[in-house]
Amino acid sequence: MANDYDELRTEVKESQNDSLEALKSASAPDPNSVVRELDATDDMDSVGIPGGEFVAEELVVQIVPQRDDEFTCYSCFLVRHRSQMAREKDGHAYCIECEG
Repeated sequence: MANDYDELRTEVKESQNDSLEALKSASAPDPNSVVRELDATDDMDSVGIPGGEFVAEELVVQIVPQRDDEFTCYSCFLVRHRSQMAREKDGHAYCIECEG
């Protein structure tokens, strides 16, 4: 007897029908209850984390331009030293870690 390997097995068909029936019979949440839950979560966010503190300081970072002996890897987009270049193809450089 020949087997049709493209046909779904009977237990798979039954489980698909069962899950479809379960989805159809499941009741959707009330839209108002979802809004109330989201509002309650927002209220909890404003309280803060116990033991944590809020620091209102601005982060200051000095940005150094890319040097002549550095390149930006086209795969991971990190700036690396020329000694870490694995290959260069079509004007795009790739680092050792991305090629390794």
